[in-house]
Amino acid sequence: MIKPKCRIFVIMMIIIMTKLLLADTSTVKLEYDVVIYGGTSAGVSAAVQTARMAKSVILIEPGNRLGGLSSSGLGQTDIGNKQVIGGLSREFYQRVYQHYAQPTAWIYQRDDEYHERKKDWDEKKIWWKFEPHVAEKIFETMINEDGVTVAFNERLDLVAGVEKEQTRIKSIKMESGKIFRGKIFIDATYEGDLMAIAGVSYTVGRESNALYGESLNGVQTKDVSNHQIVDGVDPYVENGNPQSGLLPGIDPEGPGEDGTGDHRVQAYCFRMCLTDLPENRIAFENPAGYDPLQYELLLRNFEAGAKEVPWINSAMPNRKTDTNNNNSRGISTDYIGQNYDWPEGDYAIRDSIFNAHLLYQKGLMWTLANHPRVPDSIRSTVNRWGLAADEFNETGNWPHQIYVREARRMISDYIMTEKNCTGEIEAINSVGMAAYTMDSHNVQRYVDINGFVKNEGNVATDYFFPYPIDYQSIISKERECVNLLVPVCLSASHIAYGSIRMEPVFMILGQSAAIAGCLVIEQNKNLQCLDYADLQKALLTSGQILELPYKLSDSRFLTDWWLLGPFDNSDGKGLLTKYPPESEFNITKTYNGRDDAPITWQSYTGLESGYIQLSNILSPSDQGVAYAYRIIEVMADTVLKIGVGSNDGVRLWVNGELFLDRQESRKAVPNEDVLTIPFNKGKNVVLLKVDQLGGDWGFYFSTIESVDQKSKK
Repeated sequence: MIKPKCRIFVIMMIIIMTKLLLADTSTVKLEYDVVIYGGTSAGVSAAVQTARMAKSVILIEPGNRLGGLSSSGLGQTDIGNKQVIGGLSREFYQRVYQHYAQPTAWIYQRDDEYHERKKDWDEKKIWWKFEPHVAEKIFETMINEDGVTVAFNERLDLVAGVEKEQTRIKSIKMESGKIFRGKIFIDATYEGDLMAIAGVSYTVGRESNALYGESLNGVQTKDVSNHQIVDGVDPYVENGNPQSGLLPGIDPEGPGEDGTGDHRVQAYCFRMCLTDLPENRIAFENPAGYDPLQYELLLRNFEAGAKEVPWINSAMPNRKTDTNNNNSRGISTDYIGQNYDWPEGDYAIRDSIFNAHLLYQKGLMWTLANHPRVPDSIRSTVNRWGLAADEFNETGNWPHQIYVREARRMISDYIMTEKNCTGEIEAINSVGMAAYTMDSHNVQRYVDINGFVKNEGNVATDYFFPYPIDYQSIISKERECVNLLVPVCLSASHIAYGSIRMEPVFMILGQSAAIAGCLVIEQNKNLQCLDYADLQKALLTSGQILELPYKLSDSRFLTDWWLLGPFDNSDGKGLLTKYPPESEFNITKTYNGRDDAPITWQSYTGLESGYIQLSNILSPSDQGVAYAYRIIEVMADTVLKIGVGSNDGVRLWVNGELFLDRQESRKAVPNEDVLTIPFNKGKNVVLLKVDQLGGDWGFYFSTIESVDQKSKK
């Protein structure tokens, strides 16, 4: 028999143990070497790298999916010069290739039906285009292979979510009450929530041009012809009647003085995954809450002369697309001016903005497919397409991630600016390279001095050379925080961020952030005290590309050419079709070009940038193929480095020998292909062939002075 005192003790112990067992496990404090907030592509990259460096790591994702935009419809990889993609970022795209190399990956079409130019991808063992679910599966596989712990559906407490001891973050707290302690923290979100709650300086919107000595920041109204609404579109609810009020989405306070800063951020949208395959297609529906006034500008734009479907429908495997906004049509999937509160908004505000964007885009697609004021040809085209039934099943076949093109941007001791992008200033502590054009989507609509509606904010520069991103731009000022890295909302001006903000670059920066974090743990240092020599060595060991073996200043662009075209490329086979210039060069001869139109060789000098823009020279410029001919004379037998970039595919012969056969759809980037070619003493014949598969059309051609050659002088 248990004595009374013992019985009381046993009962008390049972009560205590029961309370412990029933206690809310969300209050448990979990501790890791590295705590990463945000399961974006950058977050996954950072988590995998941390695990590979034998550090404990937790990846916290506010939602229930990994990969951010890369697994939410953005399958058309934007980067520019792909030579700069290294490390885990390159590994991701190599895994994409490995997936599609399997016959079982092709469900709705054969691989050769998707891309007749698959040969080029097979040679490199890397693919840049993919379906959303494929990206998500690859991210999950990488996480699982390296044993990374993931906490899904855990949102940061936006009021009291960070515990700091002076300038060091000790822990972060979720809305659920869970607390994660760590030595290093990485904010891999698109919004920079952890960065902001930690008290790190940041900005939102556009800086003035004067602040950093830029030319493409701030308000941009001078070039109103590009990515613009057709002239003459009335902005008022009732045509010509200002008293009726402005149509939705037109800012009554815009646009502001050119070059001045403001609070506006470039527009968001959803990257849709569509298909034209009937058995996998879901027709666009008229959504509940549809407001016809939201699309009145669209309809007036058509009536004023817009003639093309307002989207970019990039082909993905299995008869699917990555469908993006097309600013050149003036009105597209970007919900311009409706996202200003997103960067600093709480979760309720963001949910409201998310739902408003979703309703707008659903209504847009239904309008394009059904409204009688939409031209018949456009309705017919759009009706061929619908949402892919086998993608995004949990969210009604719409992407789960809105395209946050920019939100907060950190202000650290180093700010990436337009001058970095153009090469005027070069970061010396490289943690990776960016290579995309400075690209800002429109930020507002306004009424111009003629009383018509216009877009404002679009900037799309020519492509330029890859440039390094500085280590200090992904860490905060030391006086603010010593153990936080920010690889997504990094320290950059609005216009520089428009170049950097590409998913491959985010993966690069996520990996570099993790490497830096692990090193300072091992060395017991603040991030700001890390010796760059140590970081550089670790980055290179991990496969990161920190610089190219040549610089833009090493390149001499050849801009004087004889051009002939277009020949037919309507079936996409023109690049491999042997037309007469491959057998002869006769400057006086007339040839039968596309549609049997007579064409002759014409002399041309390209742009100062080195770009030979065939689309401005040869007509018609769509679905064509052209030749470019010139002589290069050298004083002795020699070997030259030749740089080529093209839009789209390209073949290159020197003295009749084929040295380059690049069969792919791509954007023209200087020196994307670098070749070592022997040249004979005297005159050498150079023949280029470039095809056009849609959009722009042109090429770069340069001779490159290598670093080795320089050192021998």
